[in-house]
Amino acid sequence: MIVLETDRLILRHQTVEDAAFILELMNDPSWIRYIGDKGLRTLDDARSFIIKGPLDSYARLGFGFYLTELKDGGTPVGICGFAKRDFLEDVDIGYAFLPEFRGKGYAFEAASAALAYAKSELGLQRLVAITTKDNHASAKLLEKLGMHFEGTIPYADTDEEVRLYAINCRKQS
Repeated sequence: MIVLETDRLILRHQTVEDAAFILELMNDPSWIRYIGDKGLRTLDDARSFIIKGPLDSYARLGFGFYLTELKDGGTPVGICGFAKRDFLEDVDIGYAFLPEFRGKGYAFEAASAALAYAKSELGLQRLVAITTKDNHASAKLLEKLGMHFEGTIPYADTDEEVRLYAINCRKQS
């Protein structure tokens, strides 16, 4: 199911048929460094992850991480969307792209569309994002989206500190 379209991209629900792409993305060294090793090693692991993660999120919350693909040719390039994490009060926007599709404006294009969707369709009051302290590219993109650095917080139940960004989604009157 297509959720969003931009000039160059389609953001759609993930399906189990996306397992090979998700396996590749989640084993990219940058994913492991900045997001974490999810332990996906096989196509079955990736299929299970899609079912328990994005598909469950779409059903329970009405949103999740969307597969992001090129309009021209349908090539998957990354993911972009939302998560409701237990340790965060607000919904979290996130994105990740394969190395060959970074630096081309796709993350900004996808995240801008997702942010507009969060405001207009999901009716969110506030949206947050988290990054590791050393993920400067992601921090720069969040600021370009209009998000503001609020400080560092502990990541879930760990000793790791992450940077928290936020944006108010209420319509200004």
